[in-house]
Amino acid sequence: MDEDAVFRALADGSRRRLLDRLHARNGQTLGELCAAVDMRRQSVTQHLDLLQASSLVTTVRRGREKLHYLNPMAIHEVQERWISHFDTPRLRALSSIKHTSEGTIVMTTSPDYVYVTYIQSSAAEVWNALTDADLTAAYWGHSNVSTWEPGARWEHQRIDGSGTVDVAGKVLEAEPPHRLVMTFGSPTEPTAHAATVTFTITPHNDIVRLTVIHEGLQNDGDYEAALIGWSAVGANLKSLLETGSVLSSAPWDMNSELRDAQMAHND
Repeated sequence: MDEDAVFRALADGSRRRLLDRLHARNGQTLGELCAAVDMRRQSVTQHLDLLQASSLVTTVRRGREKLHYLNPMAIHEVQERWISHFDTPRLRALSSIKHTSEGTIVMTTSPDYVYVTYIQSSAAEVWNALTDADLTAAYWGHSNVSTWEPGARWEHQRIDGSGTVDVAGKVLEAEPPHRLVMTFGSPTEPTAHAATVTFTITPHNDIVRLTVIHEGLQNDGDYEAALIGWSAVGANLKSLLETGSVLSSAPWDMNSELRDAQMAHND
């Protein structure tokens, strides 16, 4: 990530307003953003181009529409470098007090999460890596098990021999090797308050763009888990497909407390 580009993009008030609009409601079209910020279409387009170039915004095509999403990874990396070394809980508490005293509303809902990565591979190889039980075990630490037919159940099974399922859901769409949509929920009640995960695999010459959209997150804790989890899984998947080996250390071990807490719910 180019931190200079991120800070340059954030320095402009108009671009910050566009990010605020996406934070309030992620996945907006150009027209919706123009109406929300009362700016000319050409100006909004130029600002969005700069936000995309700095990795603060990413886009997803749905039919004829191009939807704009916050890319939280860029802000997360800045936060990790410049804020995480301070007392984050105290800073959050002070911020909450400040907003309350000023009579403003503190946003407590989390937007849908979007993760984008580029992989030196083919669409078929990426699809296989997402749906093959042995390959998911290698880079995810769990096996994804299903027939991957629309309507089929899928399970996220531990590989410690226990047979424990930590996540389960239903395959909603399967269009190999380009699109996979499935619910993402509790192994005992996979449809109750289930989120939806969409994988889109877009080839370009000898690389692919993998887009993961995690919709229906219930709270800030779910959003934080998605932020940490998908970036860890995506990095390990990219390493496996490009080098033949996963990362030397499991990336989710850097946030082992969060991962252990999630898995403990299913014991």
